[in-house]
Amino acid sequence: MGSETVLQCRRHGPASGGPAKQLVVLLHGLGADGADLIALAPMLAESFPDAVFVAPDAPHPCDMAPFGRQWFSLQQMTMDHLLEGARASEPTLNAFIDRELGAHGLADAALAVVGFSQGTMMALHCCLRRPASPAALVGFSGFLIAPERLAADITVRPPVLLVHGTEDEVIPFEAMAVARDGLRAAGLEVEAVARPGLGHGIDPEGITLCGRHLERAFGAGVNVEDS
Repeated sequence: MGSETVLQCRRHGPASGGPAKQLVVLLHGLGADGADLIALAPMLAESFPDAVFVAPDAPHPCDMAPFGRQWFSLQQMTMDHLLEGARASEPTLNAFIDRELGAHGLADAALAVVGFSQGTMMALHCCLRRPASPAALVGFSGFLIAPERLAADITVRPPVLLVHGTEDEVIPFEAMAVARDGLRAAGLEVEAVARPGLGHGIDPEGITLCGRHLERAFGAGVNVEDS
């Protein structure tokens, strides 16, 4: 099979101390690493004490900064280049997810994937083409690569939450509507929420929305409090 890239990751939980009943994979954006999004885990773990949270480092050093990681290069922003990059990292991310599910004895129905920025691009590309459906996807401040190709490629249709700041200075807010429409055209249930005044980031309301989306998907009777 040749050499396989094994992603390093940060982990948190389960807070209950027992075996994991859910797996939440957190995918960071360009120029960051797993430490960036694992910071969400303690907040979400209050409502999901039986979940294990894992935040892998993307496979490549960032080519636009002297630090951090990337899932693929963004030096060329053509859709063909983005699609090629996502496809190149797809097997590595799938292998990571499969390994984590196997390590905890979980099926895809116990999986949720949360992405930010380029991590959202990877979550929407990779996880809609897996053999079995995750319970839920959440995408913060990202976009859908090649929406016109999704209907031909899609294999699973988990519920999707998109959250995007209206003042995003990195990925235009309008990208959320394009992603929403592309996902719905492929038959997915999508909730898209604008966060007024928010730039390229995740705010407390976004974390609450994420928690509620996961609660509905996992059906675990957990309590997600308002921010």
